[in-house]
Amino acid sequence: MSRAHGGFLLVRTGSRLVGLELAHVVEVMQLSSVHPVPSREPAVRGVADVHGRITPVLHLGALLEAEVRPAVFGNLVVVVSVDGRKVCLEIDEAQLVVREPALPVPAGSTLPWAIGVARRPEGLVPLLDLTALSSRFMEASST
Repeated sequence: MSRAHGGFLLVRTGSRLVGLELAHVVEVMQLSSVHPVPSREPAVRGVADVHGRITPVLHLGALLEAEVRPAVFGNLVVVVSVDGRKVCLEIDEAQLVVREPALPVPAGSTLPWAIGVARRPEGLVPLLDLTALSSRFMEASST
């Protein structure tokens, strides 16, 4: 069962809808520019100046699917903070805040990085465990 009781921000990345724990969400913002950086990680878009701090930018869908990010930068990001480190996760849309407790991941489901699910009209939406996923995106942002 989820440790998250504060709710989730539901975001869309590509055709995928996922939830981000509100305890980690700093803000949703549009970035005017991202500066490319060399990286072996295909999800890394680059770095951006966020309130005077250089912050890594990763495409959330590419990170979750371990695939190459889209060529065109969509400019909408969710700034999240995990263990005191901030990262921008590029998304297509921030949809809604869900204040309901997370439901357990159904037995037999293959929902990597999920700490639970939310029941929505579209079906079950995975609620991401950003603490567990942070090892992946912190590694990606430093390569």
